[in-house]
Amino acid sequence: MARKNVLSADNQQGRLHRLAPWYIAGFVDGEGSFHVALYKDQRMKTGWKVIPEFHVSQRITSCKILHELVYFFRCGYVKENHRTNPKDVTYVYVVRNRDDLLRKIIPFFKRYPLLTEKSSDFNIFVQIVNLMSNGVHCTAKGMKKIVTLAYQMNGAGRYRKRLQSLINVKPSETIRRTTLR
Repeated sequence: MARKNVLSADNQQGRLHRLAPWYIAGFVDGEGSFHVALYKDQRMKTGWKVIPEFHVSQRITSCKILHELVYFFRCGYVKENHRTNPKDVTYVYVVRNRDDLLRKIIPFFKRYPLLTEKSSDFNIFVQIVNLMSNGVHCTAKGMKKIVTLAYQMNGAGRYRKRLQSLINVKPSETIRRTTLR
């Protein structure tokens, strides 16, 4: 009689999915963040690139739970938190894909709301992702609105490397329509 391989990949995948939604919401309340990164990029119409990110971090010894989040949400990835810092022994689960944020992460936290001050960061994050999905980040006026909102998150931007006043959004170019005769 053939013995069932309890260590097979199929069996391990079955054991991964054991997280309850309310557990995830509480875990993110303690270990997660919603963040909007702003990078100077002259290729962008406004001179800035906006990257909305959902993060959850853990020490390497508890990294398994981050992989369980990848399996649960069916999106995102796990990476070393600060590869260049040898003293940092944390890993982070990251979701940056806007479609995954809109279709998986945001609906989840609307159904299972956060209970700490992170709920206000989440609400601002939702506004920003929705503005971006409507293309607002491609205009100077829209970009300024997104920057203002982003600097209201996570302790009013106190952990940001760049002061809000140093973010100069260049006016977006007006697209002229030409008619063919």
